[in-house]
Amino acid sequence: MAGNRFPANNTKHWTIRQQFGLKTSFNIGLRTGSPLTSSQCHVPAQQKFDKRFTDEGSGSMADRNASVRKYLTEMIGTFIFVFAVIGILLSGTECVAAISVGIGAALMVMVYASGHISGGHLNPAVSIAAYLRGALPMSDLGPYIVAQLVGALAAFGVGFGLWHDKYSPGALDLTGSVWPALLAELVFTFALCYIVLHTATSKDSAGNSFYGLAIGFIVTVGVVAVGGISGASFNPAITFGLMLSGIFAWKFLWVYLVAQVLGGAVAAYAYKATNLDEHTAARKG
Repeated sequence: MAGNRFPANNTKHWTIRQQFGLKTSFNIGLRTGSPLTSSQCHVPAQQKFDKRFTDEGSGSMADRNASVRKYLTEMIGTFIFVFAVIGILLSGTECVAAISVGIGAALMVMVYASGHISGGHLNPAVSIAAYLRGALPMSDLGPYIVAQLVGALAAFGVGFGLWHDKYSPGALDLTGSVWPALLAELVFTFALCYIVLHTATSKDSAGNSFYGLAIGFIVTVGVVAVGGISGASFNPAITFGLMLSGIFAWKFLWVYLVAQVLGGAVAAYAYKATNLDEHTAARKG
């Protein structure tokens, strides 16, 4: 028949239905003997859009919440660590062992408390090293450093209510020992960041339970070894807190920042040089 150009078992049946409002749908039936029903073929386009919008919105919200938790954890951890350091240094004790163990222990427990959420950096130099090593996205680097400095500022503020009478501007004067202080800070910031990268970011040591001890003890060693030369900061957030409280002199800020940032950067490249088989994710913006 002239009116039937295709066999009944191979007829393509197209029905396009336009609905008013926001809904547009397409019914496509492919008949190969028995046609598909409308309920089998009909999926409103608006329903698909709503589901996709909901899924994307939920994922974006979850990502934002995870980021906020990390930044808040860095701020709280740095606050407690800097507060403890200020308190120890202003306690009046002259026992180097007590000072060094106290500072190292404070760092150790806060690394354990925050490591599973944010990585437990608590130190802008460590965050820079983690970024250069490929373990921290660029989008997190700035917020991490800001959170750490805010934590240090909060530690100074709370400490002011307890020890303001003990704050003395420029208590540690590096005049005449700038270069030894810079070298001391550089070496031990490098050592700290190098240990963090190997014990807390390497796949070869993943899941270990000693990373906090290693990180805390290298700071303990550093306080004993060079505390009398540079004050043993090894951390821009600690430097910031101690300068606000008058323990360090502001005119020597550049000494600490240059040494600590450089130490973190060198540690990242030293880590890569000693882990040639380590394949890490590319840094993401």
